[in-house]
Amino acid sequence: MSENPSPERDDNDDARGPRLREIPLRLMVPNLITVLAICAGLTGIRLAFEGRFELAVAMVLLAAFLDGIDGRVARALKATSKFGVQMDSLADIINFGVAPALVLYVFVLDQMRSIGWIAALIYAIAAGLRLARFNVMAEREYKAKWQSEFFVGVPAPMGALLVLLPVYLGFLGIDTSGIFAVGATIYTVLMGYLLVSRVPVWSGKSETRVRRDLMLPLLLCVVIYVALLMSYTWQVLSVTAVAYLIFLPFSARAWKRRYGTLTIEDDHANI
Repeated sequence: MSENPSPERDDNDDARGPRLREIPLRLMVPNLITVLAICAGLTGIRLAFEGRFELAVAMVLLAAFLDGIDGRVARALKATSKFGVQMDSLADIINFGVAPALVLYVFVLDQMRSIGWIAALIYAIAAGLRLARFNVMAEREYKAKWQSEFFVGVPAPMGALLVLLPVYLGFLGIDTSGIFAVGATIYTVLMGYLLVSRVPVWSGKSETRVRRDLMLPLLLCVVIYVALLMSYTWQVLSVTAVAYLIFLPFSARAWKRRYGTLTIEDDHANI
């Protein structure tokens, strides 16, 4: 009698290569959010060239929001992957670098001709360098204590919100010609510098505790802020951007008070 027959095997299986595995739907959700963020950022660029600036800014801000939650969704669903990390990095370059720079250029920087374009390029490249530095630091085995509390330079999502300040002011009725265009150009370069600078910026990731009696008032403040943002969008965004810029020196002071003379270079954060 013959031995137990082995399962039938097609001689062409090796030539066809490995079979594709099925992927759980939950693993696709974060990547879908990232793709939607890229679509929103690119749509914002298109709307800017069509002169629909309010919608363009809204799409860029939506892209920033979606790009900010995809990582959290991935961790919540336990769906993190190397592919998702690469997709997220690509989306960051578009949503936090290219899209804001082009929207700002079409809105006001084009009045400065080549100088305005150079300013937009500087900001977009600075955003790319900032994101590359963040990725390198995140992958290091050694992570200093301060990395859980401070960013090195202004984070790219906040940079996108900040660099659009001239657009918010234009929506509020301020004349965007002449000296305003010159100031917007200088401001854009300055925002690019803040992205790649070594200014320590408090991240809010540390386990800051809130007293129980302050929890409800704090939640109420958040609700009020969101309500004002919905009703007075450009005014609130302008105030938020200015308040964040005012906050930066206090952040650097907090770094100095907590870590003394320790510098970021001393803690192996050089690139």
